Amino acid sequence: MGGGGGGGGDGDGGGVVAGGTVIEFPACDGETASYTWPPRIPTRLRRRFLVHCNKTPCTVEHIEAKLRLADLRRQEYYEKLSSKARPKPRSPSRSSSQEEDLGQRLEAKLQAAAQKRLSILESAQMRLARLDELRQAAKTGVKMRHEKEREKLGSKVELRFQQAEANRMLMLKAYKQRRATLKERSSQSLLRKMARENKYKERVRAAIQQKRVAAENKRLGYLEAEKKRARARMLQVHRVAKSVSHQREVERRRMRDQLENRLQRAKRQRAEYLRQRARLNNSIPVNWKMHKQADVLSRKLARCWRRFLRQRRTTLDLAKAYDALKISEKYVKSMPFEQLALMIESSDALHTMKTLLDRFESRLKVFRAVAAATNHPSKLDNIDHLLKRVATPKRRTTPRPSLRSRDAKKAASPKETVNNPAKLSRYPVRVALCAYMILSHPDAVFSGQGEREIALAKSAEEFIREFELLLKIILEGPLCSSDEETGSMLPTRCTFRSQLAVFDKAWCSYLNSFVAWKVKDAQLLEQDLVRAACQMELSMIQTCKMTAEGDSVELTHDMKAVRKQVSEDQKLLREKVQHLSGNAGIERMECALSETRSKYFQAKENGSPFGTPIPHLISPSTSSSSSRASVARKEKNSVENIERPSRVVRTLFKEDDTPSKGCGSSAPRTNLDSELGTSVEKLVLENELIVNEFLHEQRHAFTGVFKLIDEDPNSVKAKVREAMEKAFWDSILESLKRDDPDYDRVVQLVREMRDELCQMAPDSWRQMIVESIDLDILSQGLKSGNLDIDYLGRILDFALVTLQRLSSPASDDEMKNTHQRLMKELTEICQAREESDHSNVIAMIKGLRFVLEQIQVLKQEISKARIQMMEPLLKGPAGLDYLRNAFANRHGSPSDACSSLPLTIQWLSCVWNCKDQEWEEHRSSLRDLDCGRSSQEFIPSTTLRSGGNFLVSPNITSPNSTTTNITGDQQPECKGETVDLLVRLGLLKLVNGVSGLTKEALPETFILNLSRLRSVQAQIQKIIVISTSILICRQVLVSERTVASAKDMEVIVSKCMERLIELLDNSEDAGTEEIVESISRFSTDGSEAVDSENLQSRKAVMARMLGKSLQAGDAVFERVSRAVYTAARGVVLGGTGLKGKNLAETTLRQIGAAVLTDKLIKAAEVLVVAAAVSVSVHGQWYTQLTGNM
Repeated sequence: MGGGGGGGGDGDGGGVVAGGTVIEFPACDGETASYTWPPRIPTRLRRRFLVHCNKTPCTVEHIEAKLRLADLRRQEYYEKLSSKARPKPRSPSRSSSQEEDLGQRLEAKLQAAAQKRLSILESAQMRLARLDELRQAAKTGVKMRHEKEREKLGSKVELRFQQAEANRMLMLKAYKQRRATLKERSSQSLLRKMARENKYKERVRAAIQQKRVAAENKRLGYLEAEKKRARARMLQVHRVAKSVSHQREVERRRMRDQLENRLQRAKRQRAEYLRQRARLNNSIPVNWKMHKQADVLSRKLARCWRRFLRQRRTTLDLAKAYDALKISEKYVKSMPFEQLALMIESSDALHTMKTLLDRFESRLKVFRAVAAATNHPSKLDNIDHLLKRVATPKRRTTPRPSLRSRDAKKAASPKETVNNPAKLSRYPVRVALCAYMILSHPDAVFSGQGEREIALAKSAEEFIREFELLLKIILEGPLCSSDEETGSMLPTRCTFRSQLAVFDKAWCSYLNSFVAWKVKDAQLLEQDLVRAACQMELSMIQTCKMTAEGDSVELTHDMKAVRKQVSEDQKLLREKVQHLSGNAGIERMECALSETRSKYFQAKENGSPFGTPIPHLISPSTSSSSSRASVARKEKNSVENIERPSRVVRTLFKEDDTPSKGCGSSAPRTNLDSELGTSVEKLVLENELIVNEFLHEQRHAFTGVFKLIDEDPNSVKAKVREAMEKAFWDSILESLKRDDPDYDRVVQLVREMRDELCQMAPDSWRQMIVESIDLDILSQGLKSGNLDIDYLGRILDFALVTLQRLSSPASDDEMKNTHQRLMKELTEICQAREESDHSNVIAMIKGLRFVLEQIQVLKQEISKARIQMMEPLLKGPAGLDYLRNAFANRHGSPSDACSSLPLTIQWLSCVWNCKDQEWEEHRSSLRDLDCGRSSQEFIPSTTLRSGGNFLVSPNITSPNSTTTNITGDQQPECKGETVDLLVRLGLLKLVNGVSGLTKEALPETFILNLSRLRSVQAQIQKIIVISTSILICRQVLVSERTVASAKDMEVIVSKCMERLIELLDNSEDAGTEEIVESISRFSTDGSEAVDSENLQSRKAVMARMLGKSLQAGDAVFERVSRAVYTAARGVVLGGTGLKGKNLAETTLRQIGAAVLTDKLIKAAEVLVVAAAVSVSVHGQWYTQLTGNM
């Protein structure tokens, strides 16, 4: 620091000029030069900086700028301070000494200020140094942390990339496998389809070939029959000659035996006389002869005994053989019914039991004979009248084809039967074995518990006890037992002879009870046989076209065969009936046959012939007279109901050890029924179906009825029929193209055409039809070899004109056009002779075929017209009465409902426990609906496989949702009656099941409505599929987050729903892929184009979600199914009016399916109508069943 002074002049006033003091502050001295820049920040400034920068930290540059500004302010301050420190001009006298003092003090202050400044700078530099160190440390830490985080994030990104690559490879592999599986499945499906088609073609070819082979075999059979008849006549002559010679030989043997007996008797008398005379003279030779004779007799007795052991065996051996069968009381009680039946019906058991019982019979006769010889007469009880009732009819020894020679063989049979009457066994083996069935399984044998059944069970138990005691005596020897009846405790010896007498007594009691019980079974069997005879009679009348006088048209070979077969089978049935009930049964059978004929012809005269699809609709009667002639009981339940009382026992009464091929008493329905004509039964069942359709489809019943009559052209039956018809006409054409043509079949076809026209036409037309279609002229012309095509053309033209006159006027134009086209086509075929030599034959066959087809069409139209005429009658109480009587004939009266309707009992029992809860829930829903508090709940959020949650808002309705009044007839609501409520809820639960309805699981009261209930079940399942698919569509839209508003979402969902409904309505076999395809094609921006990549990923997600959501047990499936069930319950119990509609719509809105309300109402309406009709028809049966619950 340096100083300087200012001088003054003494020329201006001589005043003293004060000199100023200059103070210099070095910017940098030696002490401060050692500090680093920037200097430390003072605490005050630092605090101020922290106050202003509490939100964002200050940077180094900012701090340095502030420090430079502070230094500038300090310099300015120092300059200002220096200027103030300059002394004011004073007088020279006072300033010299004071200036020195002031200068010293100022210098001291300046030094102190400099020292303070230096200390402040030093502390500021130290603080700045520490701050820089902290900043550098923080900067290094941030860099290290940043590096670590970058490395960590890089490793995570690399790991995720690897995982994404692995997932992509797995998805690609799964996609390839799925494509390969689908390709393999499609190829297998094509192969199976080709295999089925090939098998079907082979079956058709085989059927055609079989028909041809059968025709050829039939022709050869006729030739062979002629040969057999000639051979049979020769054999008959030989048999007669042999019989005569045999009779003569028998007569000679008889005379020779008589002479030998007389000679032996004379020899014995002479020897006895000689012995008596010689005994007096010499007894030694006589004794020697007696010993010799005894030795011979002993050897003869031993030889006979050995022969007996070898051929017939002893009673002990027979008892041991029977004991080895394990048929005893302790075994059969624990044995299942089927096993016991098979064991009893085995040939070994029957043969062993028969041999043992025959031995008991022979021993019993010997014991009684010995007792009579020893003056202890004991006569056997005469049970021949009982044995005749249980005797098995004699088995026919001649085969079925040789039935025509039966009359010749039976000519000599009465005499032989008189000379050799059949011997009845005292112990029939099958009746004896029935005792074990009755003892072990009485519930299966008896249909009830009457007095006869109780007596038979007691007698069977007593018989088996005595029988097994007799076997025990044979195997172990005589037994000792106390006589409990007399009260004596002394042991009584029970021998074989005494026990055999007790056994026979027990047998007589058992046989008497068995025959008394069997009378009822015989009556049922007689009714079955009479019914089968009536069926055969009706089938023969229809097939042979017989009249009331017994005449028929000219019979073909097939008609003759049918007539002959029916007569032979009826003869067999008469034999069975005569065996069961004697001449009285034959009389009842003849009365039933005559009554059947009279009813058939009477119904035919009244305009409802059995030959049409709609026979007479007479209410079935339950009286005894009509039950003999009724042939309308075709259903399986009816057969089982008739068969049940004696099913077990009848299986034991066969003609022989092997099953009989004829119609025996083993069962009421045998293979004979399957061979008979069942057209009447089928037509009666069609009647019930038609009446049922009329009652259920009140608005369009007439259209629905013909769906039952018309056959589906795509069915296998229709295709087979078409193939068989083609084969038939081809065979006729081939027979006419041969060198030696056969025109007999053409004549038969023309006769059939004429008869059909006569049958349909009025009586006044018949003479004209017969004169116009003269078969004699036609046959003579054809047999002469001259095919008069003009005459055949006139016949065809007349037939077509007659058909046109018989048909309705509405189809006149169409028939005229068809007629003209046919005649034009036939003319063209006949004129093309240069192309084929058989053009006339082809034209003739084609014309005949067309006319016969038109006849069948006209007959069907006539049947439809008759149905239409009966429609008002069938829709009223008469239809209900008809179905009620038919059901009673099939399943019995209402009092027998507990035993005849097992499936109905099971069905009602399943609904009985939950009916009250269901009714209360329905009433609660109605109360909420009436109070205006309809359910506003959402379906709970459900997590699908995509991972998102969704809620379906009930406030958004589809534009197609019905809010208008329901059109058509409204079905009434349920009032809470027990039967009505049970039936409605039961039907709803039936159709709500996942598995398809079958006839075996359906109650007996709804057998006629199987197809209807299946259709309703399909509709409900379709509604569930649509609702679930729409929920999935909403979920995908929510998860993609591309829809701006709820309105846009509803537009997209509505379009998807329309496509899905159209798909399911048009395609019954639509699968998951088709459903996903219909609901996945939508764009969120309103354009038609859809990104293929997004579409594929969307399809994959929807397919997984749909497959999971349609599985039983899934949360979405359970809730959607429950919602659809609740909606259907609202309609079924609330009716199809406004209440039911509101309940259904409110429930379906919870799952976003309010647009399906109409479909659900239509399906539920079918259930309501079916329940109402069933309650009207089967109400008595339902009341009986519910009364026992």
